[in-house]
Amino acid sequence: MIHGHIGRRTLLAGATAVALGAATGATAGTAQAAEVASLWREFTRNPDTHPQIPCIGRSGYRGGATRFPRPRVVADVTDHGAVPDGSTDCAPAINRAIAAAGRAGGGTVTIPPGTYRIDDLIRIGDSNVVLRGAGSGRTTLYATKNLTELIGPYGSRYGGDKSSWSWAGGLIWLAPRARWDSLVAAVRSRAWPFEGWTGNKRDEWTTLTAVAPARRGDRTITVTDPSGLRPGRLVLLRLADDATHTLLQHMAGGGPGPESYVWDDKTKLLSYVPYEWPVRITRVHGRRVTLERPLPLDVRPEWDPRLTTHVPELTGSGVEGLTLEAVETPQSPHLLDKGYNGVVLQCAYDCWVDDVTVRHVDNGFGLVAASACTLRGTRVAGRGSHHPYFCREGSHDNLVEDFTIEERTVPAPPGTQLHGINVEGLSSHNVWSRGDMRMGTFDSHRGLPFANVRTDITVDNDGRHGGDASAGPLFGARFTHWNIRVTNGRAGLMKIDGLAPWSATVGLNTVTEFDQTDVPDFTGDLHSRLELYGTTDAVRPRNLYEAQRALLR
Repeated sequence: MIHGHIGRRTLLAGATAVALGAATGATAGTAQAAEVASLWREFTRNPDTHPQIPCIGRSGYRGGATRFPRPRVVADVTDHGAVPDGSTDCAPAINRAIAAAGRAGGGTVTIPPGTYRIDDLIRIGDSNVVLRGAGSGRTTLYATKNLTELIGPYGSRYGGDKSSWSWAGGLIWLAPRARWDSLVAAVRSRAWPFEGWTGNKRDEWTTLTAVAPARRGDRTITVTDPSGLRPGRLVLLRLADDATHTLLQHMAGGGPGPESYVWDDKTKLLSYVPYEWPVRITRVHGRRVTLERPLPLDVRPEWDPRLTTHVPELTGSGVEGLTLEAVETPQSPHLLDKGYNGVVLQCAYDCWVDDVTVRHVDNGFGLVAASACTLRGTRVAGRGSHHPYFCREGSHDNLVEDFTIEERTVPAPPGTQLHGINVEGLSSHNVWSRGDMRMGTFDSHRGLPFANVRTDITVDNDGRHGGDASAGPLFGARFTHWNIRVTNGRAGLMKIDGLAPWSATVGLNTVTEFDQTDVPDFTGDLHSRLELYGTTDAVRPRNLYEAQRALLR
């Protein structure tokens, strides 16, 4: 038993959704008495620097806030010409209403019940603008065109005929105007736009100050020049790798395995470096600066650590209470997606999506260089999709909770691919919590994602993970799967103690390998932990994110 206030919080956090236990009894085996994981006991003594479990209790909008703001209503789309008749193109009217809200400095744009046809994408480019329908069962946007038609073919930086709409862009697209303008210009000139916080011309962004050495888990750092810093400002912590790739080794946990790994030929992975982590400043006292979240990595002199400027972020914006339904077309062959995509947050910080369903999409919900955002009560439905959820280009500290991937309504066409909940591109401290995945998989898409958590999820594991060899390892350090119920018993990146360095797999029913069997990227001891294998729902805490939230209050 855990003693004191931690034990009481843990038991409260583990008391949710107990009815799921009966539904998974056939896979999890006979019911067992609740057992507190020893890894949890360890974590409570060392939450910011535990070797296998990341500290993710602050992930999500405003550090995991349970309520989103309700800004005043400043526009209704019907006042700008939208008609819920299902046949009139309402995209111009909806975008006019959103633009008016932006000019007003923010506010809510309402969409009354009904079906609104849109022949263009819907774009939120100003902060503090909320697009709110009457509920996902009452307000529908019916999208008739794809991003290839609307913007142009988005070619891949890797050549060939691959479409980057396979992992970017949405028919509801939240991105700051500066990022949107540069991306569209690059697409139309057939150039590849880097999608991160600083874009292709990274040297144009101003260094605010150098940073003194610090350790993972520190929240207060020492800077050389605090003059450009103030509480509330969003900055980028930027770390450059050195010639021997010690930064990438550190992301993988360090030691002989990462040291002997061949990094130089991982060209796609290397394109994500320098590493960029956005964070708000909460206090400046002399040269001592306190951050909103603890450092995700060490800060070492050989990585030229600095705080820099970036593209102005989109913040305080959200999409709520609607369904985006694309015209039903067959799913495209792998990597040839036309761009019938759902909702994407790009260069967004402290933004959200709540009670939104997407249907008949190529890709459902996307986080692209997005951080500290929450997707709550989202659902992917219809004919099947390539990436129901994707998280990439250095997206950090996001929360996806109460999410559903429905079973596809039509058989998958030949040559298509189904991934699931994707994470890649050095993305870290993202959480998927309380999920119902009726298809798909846990798609770690290479690109060395680290310190991510999937917890309290039921999955019919029928997808396949992806990732090009040039993107490097499947996992970095501190990847955690906690209380996962695999209804069809297939392994496939569910049980990761043999693959992920310094990882934790806790509370997983017995699974077996199938035709996609991976080998570890790193040699030697992975320092991974496997606990309560063959058990689900009896593990306590049941939900790792909720338990960490309670612990950190």
